[in-house]
Amino acid sequence: MLTELRIVNFALIEQLSIQFQPGFTVLTGETGAGKSLLIDAIALLVGGRASTDQIRSGEDEAQLEAAFVLSDTHPLLQRFRLQDIIGQNESELILRRVLSRSGRHRVYVNGSLCPLRVLEEFGGTLVDIHGQHEQQSLLAMAKQLDALDGFGRLYELRGMYEQAYQRWKELHRQLDDLQRDTADRMKREDMLRFQAQEIDQAALLSDEEERLRSERQQLVHAHQLRELAHEAYDELQADEQAVLTRLGRIGRTLAALAQTDPTMSDCEQVAAESAIQLKELAGQLRDYTEQLEADPARQSVVEDRLDLIQRLKKKYGGSIEAIIETGRQVQEELRSLDNHQERTAELTTQLAEEDHRLRTLAQQLSKKRTEAAKRMTMSVGAELAALKMEQAIFQVMVSVDESPEGLGSTGRDRVEFLLSSNPGEPPRSLGRVASGGELSRIMLALKTVLAEMDQVPVLVFDEIDTGVGGAVAAAMGTRLRKLGSFHQVFCITHLPQVASQAEHHLLVEKGLESQRTSTSVRALKGIGREEEIARMLSGSTITKKVRETAAELIAGAKGKRPE
Repeated sequence: MLTELRIVNFALIEQLSIQFQPGFTVLTGETGAGKSLLIDAIALLVGGRASTDQIRSGEDEAQLEAAFVLSDTHPLLQRFRLQDIIGQNESELILRRVLSRSGRHRVYVNGSLCPLRVLEEFGGTLVDIHGQHEQQSLLAMAKQLDALDGFGRLYELRGMYEQAYQRWKELHRQLDDLQRDTADRMKREDMLRFQAQEIDQAALLSDEEERLRSERQQLVHAHQLRELAHEAYDELQADEQAVLTRLGRIGRTLAALAQTDPTMSDCEQVAAESAIQLKELAGQLRDYTEQLEADPARQSVVEDRLDLIQRLKKKYGGSIEAIIETGRQVQEELRSLDNHQERTAELTTQLAEEDHRLRTLAQQLSKKRTEAAKRMTMSVGAELAALKMEQAIFQVMVSVDESPEGLGSTGRDRVEFLLSSNPGEPPRSLGRVASGGELSRIMLALKTVLAEMDQVPVLVFDEIDTGVGGAVAAAMGTRLRKLGSFHQVFCITHLPQVASQAEHHLLVEKGLESQRTSTSVRALKGIGREEEIARMLSGSTITKKVRETAAELIAGAKGKRPE
């Protein structure tokens, strides 16, 4: 339930803080006092569209804040606990929205900044706001279908159907794609086979380009490299003055030295090891010189191979790895194309299975909707009778489209609310026969029969009693009071018959403070409430008789149990 609402610098409201109680609460006051501003503030806090025009004149920001206490069964509670938005042993949700003239509006959920889409996503599970616009939405057949499914508790079955429908549509799309543009598919297949052959024949290795570049460097500079290697070899082992010859003499000298002074034996060992390493080096230089020779034919092969690699890199990617990966993808797509007939047969089988499942679910939905329609017709009819529409005939009509094209996202059923307001007239489409006052009563009747199924904790009715009066207004007040047993109900009204039924009464007033118009709200009890009901009965002139009538209305409502 909504426990508190705080408003700062919002339109005519400078600063306001209101605490709310469970049950049925009415908001009354003179026309233009600002009653709808409270509804507008609540709407913004659950994701409504904001405008800088809603900021109080002369101020840079407007601040709106609401506190909700979620029941243990509310679908948001467990989700917010898992997300650490609400503590494990807590149930309070605080929403805050700041409107700025800069256009940078901000939203906070339990103190954490979040995008507006978060409010838009879950706001509808907290508050359901009804006004003249929402009454008109009753005329839409999609809304009528939703109402029937809610009454019949069919949303789980409908969800199963909707999932099957999306799968069915996706299979249709895949099959259509396979069967469409056969010529284009063949052209694609020819191109892929050419690419696969070109890449496959190249037989590239991941480290090949680096090795070829190194080999080309040797082939291009073979003469120079051979001369340098030969010169180094001669320095090591060519004659008596070569390094290894001289190192041999040094080794013999060190051996004689070590015989006289054993502490110098390490020096002899170092000289011997150095000689071994230099002999290995000389051998490598000799082998290198022997195998290194100019080979124009081999150089041409290497150049051609490198040119091929460059061409393939330009066509299929900037590296050999990219070319190899392209080849893999091409082969995979070719296998897919090769399996075209097999895939077509597979999809056809899957589609037939999904089509059977979808039609079975659609049939179950149609049957349960037809059964629910009968019960809903009786329940709404009884509520309308209580709302002084005893002569009205209300009917929920379910038409099943059995044609192959009849399957839609919500089934194959067309649901329509029919109404006959006058005896002897056949029921016709609600939008063609219902007046504004009748729409108000029908919506209230629907909300009443849906009360136990509807999980939205807060219902707000903005002058839905427009166009009614007298005994009808009293009946609407009784129904709203009954709704208060299942939800927290707020209603803006100008009718004393409705206001007298409320368990809580808030008066919205407009006055001057520091030469500026400002809206305020105060709770009414006792004499104050009798005065307001009396004002609603007679206007500015309040007589003793009117006060007595107001007191009787309030006392009668207190003594009447909801039907």
